[in-house]
Amino acid sequence: MNKKIFTYKKSGVNINAADNFVKFIASVSSKKKGKKKFSNIGGFGSISNIPKHLKKPKIVACTDGVGTKIEIANTLNKYDTIGIDLVAMSVNDLIVQGAKPLLFLDYISINKIDLIKLKSIIKGIVNGCKQSDCDLVGGETAEMPGTYEKGKFDIAGFAVGVVSNNKILSKSKIKNNDLILAIPSSGLHSNGFSLVRYLLKRKKINIKKNKFLKTELLKPTKIYVKEVLQLIDKNLINGCANITGGGLSDNIKRVIPNNLVAEINLDKIKTSKIFKWLNKNGISNKEMLKTFNCGVGFCLIINPKKYENVKQYFTNKFKPYVIGKVSKGKNRVKLNGSIKWI
Repeated sequence: MNKKIFTYKKSGVNINAADNFVKFIASVSSKKKGKKKFSNIGGFGSISNIPKHLKKPKIVACTDGVGTKIEIANTLNKYDTIGIDLVAMSVNDLIVQGAKPLLFLDYISINKIDLIKLKSIIKGIVNGCKQSDCDLVGGETAEMPGTYEKGKFDIAGFAVGVVSNNKILSKSKIKNNDLILAIPSSGLHSNGFSLVRYLLKRKKINIKKNKFLKTELLKPTKIYVKEVLQLIDKNLINGCANITGGGLSDNIKRVIPNNLVAEINLDKIKTSKIFKWLNKNGISNKEMLKTFNCGVGFCLIINPKKYENVKQYFTNKFKPYVIGKVSKGKNRVKLNGSIKWI
């Protein structure tokens, strides 16, 4: 009597392919010269040193993904930028509290291991870690046949940072009459893509044939780590906010004390062509503000006397500019005027 032989590979999981991918990750993970490193990739856990120069160090941790921007990458068969997005979405959150990103881990779940696709994603993650001056120390790749449709996958990122106790950016540092500065975004970043895809579907727009959208929709999220950490080190900012899901109002509200209000002048905001395109193609002003960054990728809250000094740390493309101020009041955020879609 012949017995049927069941194997993991026949079920759709290829252990050898996964092992080869882990070896690739280890080969592309950057190593800083002159610093002792532990061998993390491929082990059960990751070991990292806590910087010795920090006074009363605190650990800050966060996690995020890139949402349905993945579906744009699938449509265009282009995966070399969403890894940058993945890192950006976590490390840009870490610096809001003054933390320097120390290490990063990724999680990739996919229906079937595709080494070409996965290698492209990992190269983007390594790029993002280099921009953030943090280490890719490990992660997980899960091959899950039957859970995802053919070619489908999801990614998540996990970042850990450290900050000296006296450098933590708490709400108490924000004062009446502080200026609110906008640092330009690089585009949509990684929020609002379900609405973007809904619009494209309803208007029957083929992004493969649209040169403008092909470029704009996969622009990687700007990583603000190096500039903002320099400002924190020089005691030049009182607070900051990463403008992600929920737009300008919801994110600034999270860092404003109860007895103060962030007054934002919307007519001061400098947008870019992709936001004008979305607005022109049927997304209302109210929905734009609620869903997208609308050109403001990150906000700084500073003493007015430090404005000129703060600007010196940025290139012209991402030079911060004034969009409002902090005043006494309730509700934490007040939006004045309306955005001029350039």
